[in-house]
Amino acid sequence: MNEKEKSITEQGNPAKPTGKAGEQMLNRMNVSHYDVTGWAMDFMVLSGNETVLDIGCGGGETLRRLSQKTTGHLTGLDYSPVSVRMTSEHNTEIVESGRLDVIEASVEDMPFADGSFDRIITVESFYFWKNPPENLKEVNRVLADGGMFLIVADIHGGVRLSDKEIENIKKYNLYNPAPEEFRKLLEDAGFSNVRIHTETGKNWICAEGRK
Repeated sequence: MNEKEKSITEQGNPAKPTGKAGEQMLNRMNVSHYDVTGWAMDFMVLSGNETVLDIGCGGGETLRRLSQKTTGHLTGLDYSPVSVRMTSEHNTEIVESGRLDVIEASVEDMPFADGSFDRIITVESFYFWKNPPENLKEVNRVLADGGMFLIVADIHGGVRLSDKEIENIKKYNLYNPAPEEFRKLLEDAGFSNVRIHTETGKNWICAEGRK
């Protein structure tokens, strides 16, 4: 990240994107998160008609890619008004078709009935969750029986991180568990068949839980 990108990130607030800098940051994240998202999406078993929720939908690229993998209804959720707007604009045709709803709300209290979604994913947002143990119980609540949930991140606490990554963790107060901590968090929240995926040569992690 160069100095200009660093400045945009600081002004845009990665925890809750805001303003013009937030828009620029989200556009960049659509690109910078592309590879880790694609890797993790290979673990999401889809038959083609599942209802899917993306928590912390950001710039909307994950939902665009999901729209190519399932004909089921998609929902994006983010507590940043800028992210909600950017996701909607990035997926205008899908929204207009009725296949995608984008909702401004928090993972702490999601406005969905129990068991609403067959698949749930969160990409590069878990770092910022206010109360992960309780928030994961809320995710479990809205996941359907037999459903799958994926937490995707490009760093985790079980690998050696760069000085810049360590600096960012401190600056933005990121929650960055190690693999076995992810496992315990998911199991304690009621998920079963928990699997932790990592990628050789990368700091990527995909924590998978079933219901």
